[in-house]
Amino acid sequence: MSDATQAFLDMLAAERGAAPNTLAAYARDLAGAEELIGDPAKAKRTDVANLAGEWATLAPSTVARKASTLRQFFGFAFDEGWRQDDPSGALPQPKARRPLPKVLSHEQVEQLFARAELEADIGKHAAIRQLALLELLYGSGLRATELVSLPISAVPRDAPLLTVMGKGGQARMVPVSERAGQALVKWLEVRPPDPRYLFPSRGGKHLSRVRLFQLLKDLAARADLNPAGISPHVLRHAFATHLLEGGADLRVLQTLLGHADIATTQIYTHVDAARLVALVNSRHPLASRRKSD
Repeated sequence: MSDATQAFLDMLAAERGAAPNTLAAYARDLAGAEELIGDPAKAKRTDVANLAGEWATLAPSTVARKASTLRQFFGFAFDEGWRQDDPSGALPQPKARRPLPKVLSHEQVEQLFARAELEADIGKHAAIRQLALLELLYGSGLRATELVSLPISAVPRDAPLLTVMGKGGQARMVPVSERAGQALVKWLEVRPPDPRYLFPSRGGKHLSRVRLFQLLKDLAARADLNPAGISPHVLRHAFATHLLEGGADLRVLQTLLGHADIATTQIYTHVDAARLVALVNSRHPLASRRKSD
């Protein structure tokens, strides 16, 4: 990796407070670009334009992400005086349509929880932890990284709220349901002693995101659900979708999910079109008036 690329990553960490996962994603995109055009701080505009052909087989969303990474880098390199031009205009600009989130039905969620509760009733350490993780994913809408890295100090004592450190180091409060609270109490009774993390692992670390993915997919298989359709993010989507179906306000949902921009939250409105139509028909001031000829 070139010195300029490393300096860009250092800037993201220091000035923008980018999370480790975000930095890793930027690093992968920039390393891939360096393999194709060399040091991007010195690459010719024609080389940058040729990236469109190199990325032709990739999904539009992937191309858009890679182009966005380079666009930010070129702006940084220009400001630093490493480039006399900004070749961002030569980057491909695919019209990527944002994919709709995968959504679990209420029945599928119940099926998943039924299996998790059955296993937890046996009283094994791993099964009790599994239920606590599942309750917080679906009951509080946490991201995978937010969940596995929860410090023990985040566990609520009096107020039923959990303090979560989200993207960009932004803290927020999320509610803990009675069900999740009960699962947490059981987990704390058998949890290995650890001064830092709610879900500790070996070597003083916390449970990894990869392990969380594995646990959920294994649970889905035992619950006779397709493991390919289950992940921490799918459960987060289910949390948002089912709350919206139940009448939750979009602004409230934005706060719960920790979205900086409400446009990100609005993607969930597609699943509730029928409820919105019914709401207009029943609550609109003119809804009760009879149609006349």
